[in-house]
Amino acid sequence: MTNVPFHSGELAVQERAGEAAIARRNGSAISGKVMAGARPFLTQQPIIVFSSSDEGSAMWTSIVFGRPGFLASEDGTSLDVDLNQALVDPRDPVWANIRREKRLGSLVIELASRRRIRINGPARLDESHHLRIDVEESFPACPKYITRRHVRIASVETLEADGPPASGTGLTEAPFATIGNADTTFVATRSDEGGYDVSHRGGLPGFVRVTGPLTIQWPEYPGNSMFNTLGNLVHNPEAGLAIPDFERGRILQLTGSAVTLWDQSDPANKTGGTRRFVEMTVSRWQELTLPSDLKAKFLDYSPFNPPVVAT
Repeated sequence: MTNVPFHSGELAVQERAGEAAIARRNGSAISGKVMAGARPFLTQQPIIVFSSSDEGSAMWTSIVFGRPGFLASEDGTSLDVDLNQALVDPRDPVWANIRREKRLGSLVIELASRRRIRINGPARLDESHHLRIDVEESFPACPKYITRRHVRIASVETLEADGPPASGTGLTEAPFATIGNADTTFVATRSDEGGYDVSHRGGLPGFVRVTGPLTIQWPEYPGNSMFNTLGNLVHNPEAGLAIPDFERGRILQLTGSAVTLWDQSDPANKTGGTRRFVEMTVSRWQELTLPSDLKAKFLDYSPFNPPVVAT
């Protein structure tokens, strides 16, 4: 299977979904370099999302905000992140994880325009607080289901960690409002072949549901047919989820294991026709504060969002 940019888990899901031919066409956009046309886009963005794993192999999703210009890719072979121009919370697991694992998945996303690009590969963080990701794969992603917000950073000041973050092991203690009102989430996964990925999941408020004391569930809408997230879950069930709550000024990070639920009953069309859900069993969660200098103005929901029906 020469020149196929997918691992065995992704290929298995593409076949099961009957979308292998579409995936092959869309997979032609996967490159070992950041496209020249995307490099100016990177320098304008204030948001990057990371996927990483901790010493116990748990996956975490982290959202980092910075002044436009803190991201750059001069020749497309690497993504350079100047953390001196970023709002870095030292309590976020990503900083310890990158020193241990030296590999990241990343997603640069502009919520207002719904543009996004994935950049994954080996990473290193130096003593001058510059992070470099060597590009193994880079590709644009589907703009559907993104809630548009205009996000800006008023200033970049060193964040002071105000004690340990709120945390827990059961969802009965977690901030339900953040989960139940979510319209924007990011999910981190990895394959057995070492590749890390972080993907956007969005919808109308209520599309993420708490389904048990330790479980949450969200629908898998039609996408680009490459199934990077579901393909990774074939190899490895470890997953991380981050839910930004722009109204409360918080980020909820959850880690645990996830499974794809196929061929589910869906009379209300919550999945947009796929009849697929992901169910995540949460082992730990923590809540960090969003930077006080972050300004996020809601614009509108995606016109592609399937309905959310209370059950």
